[in-house]
Amino acid sequence: MNSLLAPQPELTTIPDATYYVIVGLLTLVILLGISFMSKVKLARLGNQISAVAMLFAIALTLINYEILPVWSLYLFLSIGSLIGVLLAIRVKMIQMPQLVALLNGLGGLASLIVGGYAYLGVGAAVDPFSQIAAVVAMIVGSVTFSGSLVAAAKLHRILPQKPIVVKGHQLWAGLLLLLLAFAIVLPMFINVTKGAVISASIVFALSFGILFSIRVGGADMPITISLLNSFSGVAGAISGLAIGEVLLVTVGGIVGASGLLLTQIMCKAMNRSLLEILLGKSTATPNERTPEEETQRLEVPGDAISKVDPFEIARNAKNVIIVPGYGMAIAQAQHLVKQLGDKFSRHNAKVRYAIHPVAGRMPGHMNVLLAEADVDYDDLFEMDEINDDFTKADLTIVVGANDVINPSAREAQGTPIYGMPILNVDKSPQIFIFNYDLQPGYAGVKNPLYERGSGVHLFLGNAADTLKDFLEHFE
Repeated sequence: MNSLLAPQPELTTIPDATYYVIVGLLTLVILLGISFMSKVKLARLGNQISAVAMLFAIALTLINYEILPVWSLYLFLSIGSLIGVLLAIRVKMIQMPQLVALLNGLGGLASLIVGGYAYLGVGAAVDPFSQIAAVVAMIVGSVTFSGSLVAAAKLHRILPQKPIVVKGHQLWAGLLLLLLAFAIVLPMFINVTKGAVISASIVFALSFGILFSIRVGGADMPITISLLNSFSGVAGAISGLAIGEVLLVTVGGIVGASGLLLTQIMCKAMNRSLLEILLGKSTATPNERTPEEETQRLEVPGDAISKVDPFEIARNAKNVIIVPGYGMAIAQAQHLVKQLGDKFSRHNAKVRYAIHPVAGRMPGHMNVLLAEADVDYDDLFEMDEINDDFTKADLTIVVGANDVINPSAREAQGTPIYGMPILNVDKSPQIFIFNYDLQPGYAGVKNPLYERGSGVHLFLGNAADTLKDFLEHFE
């Protein structure tokens, strides 16, 4: 066994060399699946490949440690599988962000349990390295668990979606990090009971997870979910170090690395620092409205209403770009968006969908919703691929997007969105905006597109209603 890993239990049936070869092959298959997930056409196949590889990994573990005859194991496997099947059947696409957050949390909880057993010496040899790894696994797992539960509760509107700021937030966060560092280091120098170490690690880590996640508002939630996904992988890898399981280390490392890479990409797209997000120093300001405020929409300025017939523009458009946003998800209007795209296609128009990397409430949120509506994968374009084409488009249609198309991001210094890469919708000659109202987006920055007047047509209200009405009149 690699010296970096704690010793495995001696009762294994597969020779080490053979076991490592199989682990290596499974790791390559999982990497292949993840690689396929980065390609739109192969994403579903990639998910299936990785799932099958994980099934083989479970079987390999059961065989290697001779626990196949343990009948109670199959009861728990059956319960878990049943829950997974029910979730797959019953959870709607609109609920996918909170489900992803919940699954991240369960991964963290599993690592917490494994780390706790490893620290107590259950099922693995206890040495200084494995004890340190076990404490770190408990800490990262606890942060992931509590942070993910808060994120899921916010997304499901059990908790307010706006940031909840605790007085002295950064001070408390720093203090908790210091206490967690002590929980790792102190047992190496002074005699501390295992119960005290476990209790302190879990309590401080759970508190930190709640503290940093509760501070995050809606617009930063995709970054938070991606970060928590990375944490769940890191926690799994560290728990693998604690129990000397190389398969857990490799798979957890893959999840952790890929999640962290995605987090960094999204931070760049949002003009956010990862450290700022982690410590609750995000510059975004809350803009959540009450139900009463939702019904009091701003009046459309008279000079912002284009006098040209929008249906005439739509009928003559041959190059159309559709920009979906969180408002489309809230209204569950993805199928209507697909119908709109199909109608343009029947008019011999070229239709493409521009996807901002942080649109929605989880990584790939718009991609998932449009895929559910059977939008052709080839019609989806990332921001860098399509941003230069807005000037050439005859018509750009915005459905529920605000901050990610706000031109103020280029010039309004000192605002939360300044410097954030945006979709160049404002450079399109004709723009249809299907948004609920004229209120600023989550960042609280006024969108000058609403007042441009020339070439901008506003269709205010619930996107599902306004799109349905538009489709009925667009022949």
